[in-house]
Amino acid sequence: MPSRRDYQLGLLFVTISAIAWSTAGFFTRLIPLDSFTMLAWRGIFGSLSLLIVIIAMNGRNTLHEFLRIGKPECIYIALTVVGMIMFITSLGHTSVAHGAVIYATIPFLAAFLGWMFLGEIPGRSAIVSSVVAISGVLLMVGFGSDGGLLGDVLAFGMTLSMALSIIVMRKNPSMSATPAACLGAVISIFICWPLGTPLEVTGLQIFQMALFGMVNSAVGLAFFAWGSRKIPAVETALIGALDTPLAPLWVWLAFNEKPGVNTIIGGSIVFAAVIGHIVASQRSQPVASAA
Repeated sequence: MPSRRDYQLGLLFVTISAIAWSTAGFFTRLIPLDSFTMLAWRGIFGSLSLLIVIIAMNGRNTLHEFLRIGKPECIYIALTVVGMIMFITSLGHTSVAHGAVIYATIPFLAAFLGWMFLGEIPGRSAIVSSVVAISGVLLMVGFGSDGGLLGDVLAFGMTLSMALSIIVMRKNPSMSATPAACLGAVISIFICWPLGTPLEVTGLQIFQMALFGMVNSAVGLAFFAWGSRKIPAVETALIGALDTPLAPLWVWLAFNEKPGVNTIIGGSIVFAAVIGHIVASQRSQPVASAA
């Protein structure tokens, strides 16, 4: 049974990963390049940053961590690569706000998959918060006008990939998740490099993509991998839904990309559901909940 400290660290790490991931829309709007070019360079800097993290954590055992990669890690790699490509591509076909709020359906998906594959029965607070979050998503998708169907479908595909990756890590808590994420970033380079124009970039764009890779890929994936194994799948998903209000906030402040009224209301509902669940879980029995 995880200790209270492990549970709280899990909450903190997943929250950091959500903040890091919420910058994806900001970087895709900042850098005027096609999706595959951005993904190729993001993979280069993301994999290098993750490798530094792995070496710092494991030292001489770094090679051993990579050699430990087996079937669960391979499944995780495939899910992260597919999810990464779908996510960045979706931002070129829908608004950042729509993509972020669609990602909030992950509590429903993670809860269902966690029950199906892990036998995890979510607590009442998590179920209520998930229903509230889904209502916010339905309000936005059903009545919002600032998105696009193709982009929304791709965003949902990314969400499903992430929900499945949560289940893989929960089912295999000792897996080499960070080395797998590093290899996933490397694989994305080979997939996306020939599909884009990675050599037709400026020095400033390379610097911007370096920040993109380090913050959005390395920080996001590393903290997600460390945190998601310490708390239940549905709670990982709920906290990850903090991306919903943060992602459109950054592009609104930086580029004046204003979400529609229904998108704002839906995102606010999701944000309230996440905060409500965190407060409720801390007041009730977080250790028991983590079990």
